[in-house]
Amino acid sequence: MKHLVVLTGAGMSAESGIKTFRGADGLWEGHDVMQVASPEGFKTNPELVLEFYNQRRRQLLTVNPNQAHIDLATLEKHFKVTIVTQNIDDLHERAGSTNVIHLHGELLKARSIKDETIILDWKEDLNLGDLDKNGNQLRPHIVWFGEAVPLIDTAVDICATADLLLIIGTSLQVYPAASLMHYVPESTPKYFIDPNPSISSTKHLTVIPETATNGMNTFISIL
Repeated sequence: MKHLVVLTGAGMSAESGIKTFRGADGLWEGHDVMQVASPEGFKTNPELVLEFYNQRRRQLLTVNPNQAHIDLATLEKHFKVTIVTQNIDDLHERAGSTNVIHLHGELLKARSIKDETIILDWKEDLNLGDLDKNGNQLRPHIVWFGEAVPLIDTAVDICATADLLLIIGTSLQVYPAASLMHYVPESTPKYFIDPNPSISSTKHLTVIPETATNGMNTFISIL
């Protein structure tokens, strides 16, 4: 089977109703991003950070995978599919995809603030006083701004083995994730699904200017 590597971003989940939480003014739920998505923010006001992610977790549990998620999972019948996502939701998994790398962490998990290897499944609200087995506070299992992306080297290695590359719903502006397409062999066919693409088609790149669900229909039709 050919290896299809898929890079996904927020546009992948938008049609499921996942809120971005970021307004036109750049604020997240009225807060500067560094207040709610950074180690410094967590140190300064852990209650605010925990509630911010509690809101996101509650909302995630009310939505379902969209047709684009389902179509990707179905492609496992014909390809070896590896999904590298910037999204922290579990919609790829719920749709049936079996090989998903979460670059920025997972909303339905929590981890110890003292030991990054202690990671727990977590679907309830996460509050101050929720502790790991050693008595240390738990935090969202999210890669915050200013933190290293632990799985980026894994993602680079995956991209280097791609026979096909599909990019869906990411602006290709957020690094280091945006650099991943450059590790795919130059001659590998590449497809970019985005309703407002920031790049144009080239010899080895086909731009599909559509939403995730419509774009997946087009992608499948030209495979």
